[in-house]
Amino acid sequence: MQISAVLAFCVSAILSYLLGCVNGAILSSHLFFHDDVRKHGSGNAGLTNFYRTYGAKYAPMVIICDMLKAAVAVLLSAWLFRLAGFSPLYGKCWSGVFVVIGHMFPWRFHFKGGKGILCSGTLLLLLDWRMALICWGLFAVLWLLTRYVSLGSVVAALGYPIATFFFYGDFFMVMCAAVLAGLVIFAHRANIVRLIYGRENKFHFHLNPPKEGEK
Repeated sequence: MQISAVLAFCVSAILSYLLGCVNGAILSSHLFFHDDVRKHGSGNAGLTNFYRTYGAKYAPMVIICDMLKAAVAVLLSAWLFRLAGFSPLYGKCWSGVFVVIGHMFPWRFHFKGGKGILCSGTLLLLLDWRMALICWGLFAVLWLLTRYVSLGSVVAALGYPIATFFFYGDFFMVMCAAVLAGLVIFAHRANIVRLIYGRENKFHFHLNPPKEGEK
């Protein structure tokens, strides 16, 4: 492998991880509430726990931050891989893995982050609209029918490597998809156990922060 290719892989991985560490839920909870979202609810630094804890008003800030960082990482990596003579699709898939790792294990926040759903969903939107439609569709249908965000997330994650194999059949892309799906499932391991035993929390719509006894 040429030096330029090694640099593309390394720079993409480092850059994507660092961008992934910019956690929207943690930053928004500090900025708007002088609080840490990880001290509440599930302890997770993701959109769902932020919404359950603080309500809908500032949830769009979390969405924008987490989707924007993933988009920047993925597009920059695609550009780097193109310069190195590789397919931009490889850059996007490779970057997706590391931006999710950064989101889940941010060094700046003691390696305690979110579960990578918004980052993964953004990758799919920039990778292939057909795969995005399948995975986002699975998530939306299961979430709306069951009100379990975790169930929709896990099934959508499983759909990513399957869709990648079906549409591309490329070993590298499928492996990246499988690793990313494994990361998302690992992050949801406690949710999966609660789903099995019927103890998982359902999603409830609300505009304002719930009262203490309702969290």
